Amino acid sequence: MANTDHNNETQGGMFSRFWRWISTPARSIALGTLLVAGFVAGVVFWGGFNWSLEVTNTEQFCISCHEMKENVFAEYQGTVHYANRSGVRASCPDCHVPKEWAYKVVRKIRASNELYHHFLGTVSTHQKFNAKRLELATNEWRRMKSTDSRECRNCHKFDYMDYSTQEPRASKTHQDALTGGKTCIDCHRGIAHTLPPKATEAYDKLVESIDKNDSGVLSAYLEKLSKSTDKPQTADASVK
Repeated sequence: MANTDHNNETQGGMFSRFWRWISTPARSIALGTLLVAGFVAGVVFWGGFNWSLEVTNTEQFCISCHEMKENVFAEYQGTVHYANRSGVRASCPDCHVPKEWAYKVVRKIRASNELYHHFLGTVSTHQKFNAKRLELATNEWRRMKSTDSRECRNCHKFDYMDYSTQEPRASKTHQDALTGGKTCIDCHRGIAHTLPPKATEAYDKLVESIDKNDSGVLSAYLEKLSKSTDKPQTADASVK
């Protein structure tokens, strides 16, 4: 009887030790498993993250919202950036999304606000879009001004220009801009999209707000014009 009890205890102890063995892996195996799992998860996350960046960085994605397709994209199709003699096209992300990875991620994060307003229907109709056009334009002008027209310079650089082949006025203006610290957006507004009313005044207020480091200058001006019923201009009076 004693032997039987002893055998039962021995078998019970063996089962307990076996269960602990299979349920508690060795430290080396556990560490290796964690490393492999972490590496695979990292690859999947990084691949998925970059894939999402590329998918949302296409013209097709930009115009998947009717607000863009029926307003600014329709205007853009009639410009030299869409169709020209050289066949080189500057698409939506070429002008509005930085190519450098870090700046691109920052731009994507900020763009989440645009998705928020899309779902709110802030500019869901042509009338609503036009009512917000000046505010939207100044937001983009501010971004371009603060980055020295970085996206423009992906294609256009003062250092690469042959001023002798340009029209006299263009040649002088570009050289003056180079020496005077001007940037592309200072002159080239409305080259791809219809300008809102008061565009020149609004840009002057934007520059003033940047110089004074006081966003209230532009905000007060926009608020004053919020009930304006003027029709959009087709060109900025300051750009000839």
